[in-house]
Amino acid sequence: MLRLKTLNIFEGKETLSVLPSGKLLINTINAHSYNTARKDALFAEALLKGDVLIPDGASIVKACRWLKAKSRPRERCAGYDLFDFEMNRLEERGGTCFFLGSSPAVLELIRRRAAVEYPHVRVRTYSPPYKSEFSEEESRAMIEAVNRSDPDLLWIGMTAPKQEKWVYAHWDELEIHCHCGTIGAVFDFYAGTVKRAPRWWQRHSLEWLYRLWKEPRRMWRRYIIGNTLFVWYVLREKYFQ
Repeated sequence: MLRLKTLNIFEGKETLSVLPSGKLLINTINAHSYNTARKDALFAEALLKGDVLIPDGASIVKACRWLKAKSRPRERCAGYDLFDFEMNRLEERGGTCFFLGSSPAVLELIRRRAAVEYPHVRVRTYSPPYKSEFSEEESRAMIEAVNRSDPDLLWIGMTAPKQEKWVYAHWDELEIHCHCGTIGAVFDFYAGTVKRAPRWWQRHSLEWLYRLWKEPRRMWRRYIIGNTLFVWYVLREKYFQ
């Protein structure tokens, strides 16, 4: 069972520069993914056995401190923070970045924006079928597309927990030498198809509230019920586990 008390969680965005080079699987954890992993054993295993787990949520940071957990991250490190850091670092040296996931329309918007903001980065993309599970043939096509590109940076954007479980299952088949991040909604944020919360909301740990305000029908269960469930799980860890 996934427990915040014993997880190895990265300290925060200010220390991203210490990540080692080479093949590295970077996942994120927030209240929603923690809740999901409590009920999904394969997802929990994927998070536990990845190389790096970054705290994509102020709730995770605060809960770890309150629990006096093994890891007590200093600050939130959103998936977008990881994306921004890695893309800028790749821009400095030049190379190939591969985006696996999302729709052809979103990927085209990503290519257009990246061409302006990261002119020294070659962008390659692949849009997998939109479905809950991939066939062996579909997964093979995705793996081959990545391997042919030989990227210097790999982003996976297929929503959690599907993206984490897929990468975990096929990690040994991905013949890459680079960092790989499972960043879900960042594809839409960067493409501009979903607006990210303004900086004031981000600085005050209210990005979740902004998304709830903008998309109440889609997000109410995740944030109203989900946040309550997260508090309950943390209380159980504190007093009963």
